[in-house]
Amino acid sequence: MNIVELAHRIRTLRLERRLTLEEVASRTGLTRSWLSKVENFRVTPSLPALSQICSALNVSMSDLVKGLDEKPPIALVRKDERQVVERNNSEKNTTVYESLAHKRPSRMMDPFLLTVPAGVAREEPLGHDGEEFLMVQQGMIDFEIDDQLLTLRAGDCLYFDSNLPHRIINSSKRTAIVLCVFLDSSG
Repeated sequence: MNIVELAHRIRTLRLERRLTLEEVASRTGLTRSWLSKVENFRVTPSLPALSQICSALNVSMSDLVKGLDEKPPIALVRKDERQVVERNNSEKNTTVYESLAHKRPSRMMDPFLLTVPAGVAREEPLGHDGEEFLMVQQGMIDFEIDDQLLTLRAGDCLYFDSNLPHRIINSSKRTAIVLCVFLDSSG
């Protein structure tokens, strides 16, 4: 199942219903923090938890997951059709994630184009299941991974096990553009 699309659908439904994470947490008995991780595709909800979320959002599970296993052989996403995905945003982290393959619901890889404004960084390094590939398209970033700090410039690439705590830091005065491809090895 496509965890990114599932997370996007859950967040979209919550916002359409004008519910906060706290309200959904109250209705489900799940924590706000855990629900945020679901919406940011850091964790995949179990079936019982997904059922609770569906109940809180007043949507059937079948409607929520409909089409998530479809796999068209080709999925073309034009530049103006990219889908912005909310992920780990805060006052200090305003990185924009654009999904580059959202038209193929059931996929093994999730490619994103990240726009990282000058002076932006996620507050702390986080790890998750899978592997990632990064290629700096424009600008320069510092990449913190497993207590190492690597400087990457336009054209530089990095492939790593994403279970290692990691984060992008743009300490420069220019916006950086980074291609990120994520593979969830947990299935």
